[in-house]
Amino acid sequence: MGLRPNMLTRRAAGVASTTLALLLSTAAVGVVPAASAFSAAPGGACVEPVDVHANARVKPGGAAKHEPNELTAKQFRQREADLAAALRERANTRLGAGARTLASVTIPVVVHVIQRDSTRAGGNIPDSLITSQINVLNQAYAGGTGGAATAFSFRLDKINRVTNPAWYPIVEGSSAERQMKTSLRVGGKNTLNIYLGELSQDLLGWATFPQRRLNSMDGVVVLSESLPGGLATNYNQGDTGTHEVGHWLNLYHTFQGGCGGSGDSVGDTPAEASPAFECPTGRDTCSATGLDPITNFMDYTYDSCMYQFTPQQASRMLTAWNAYRAA
Repeated sequence: MGLRPNMLTRRAAGVASTTLALLLSTAAVGVVPAASAFSAAPGGACVEPVDVHANARVKPGGAAKHEPNELTAKQFRQREADLAAALRERANTRLGAGARTLASVTIPVVVHVIQRDSTRAGGNIPDSLITSQINVLNQAYAGGTGGAATAFSFRLDKINRVTNPAWYPIVEGSSAERQMKTSLRVGGKNTLNIYLGELSQDLLGWATFPQRRLNSMDGVVVLSESLPGGLATNYNQGDTGTHEVGHWLNLYHTFQGGCGGSGDSVGDTPAEASPAFECPTGRDTCSATGLDPITNFMDYTYDSCMYQFTPQQASRMLTAWNAYRAA
């Protein structure tokens, strides 16, 4: 979103809500947060110094020091209006210059491993964790874990290892984060740049939402140890990456908007009043039909409980791709 990241915390006691602030003139973002130091904007939205705003996947207890708000109704309407405008713009372009509308997409991926030094404790994770993460993305987005198949597959093009103590840990919303991304990001709007490392304030990750003009902040940041086989207990099967890429492809959290309004703008995810944590059973926080979608990749449950996107989420991602990221 003209935004901040989606955040996910690694803390362990209590309940957190989420944030997604939207400033359409700047970069769009989605984050998995922990208790992070955000500056407060009018109305309580958290705004980064770089005008990047956040949406988060949070562990239990993640709100102990940071209580982000969901996207406000106004911000939600602005973002949906921008998507509609991007689609109109795209349609006009097709009538003129002949831009393509894609039905299947292979996304090139460049992974930047940010290290303090050459040790595992300093961020030097093995290539095997990265290839396992790409496999998890391909399985999840193909519907191989039990959800709907989407149009997307992922191709690892490059692993870029960078040793720079000034960028380690990666501090969400900092000038160092902007410097890092400005220096390292490669490719066009269709290239997924993933930044791995230790993250500030117990965050699990964050990601930008798509926008019409490419911004250097575009991409996904993920805690290295949340990759498959990593050391982040209950969050080490790769679904932080799955969740954040969902934001990068324009999905909101399943609990966006709570029980009222348009929710997450997806008709086949039952309304949910608040994020779900751990692996609850029979959770039903809204009177609308359907139990809470605690198995959806865009909720906050443990990786072991997440296994699906819905058909309408798959459709929304493809629509957004053709509006924002297709060549």
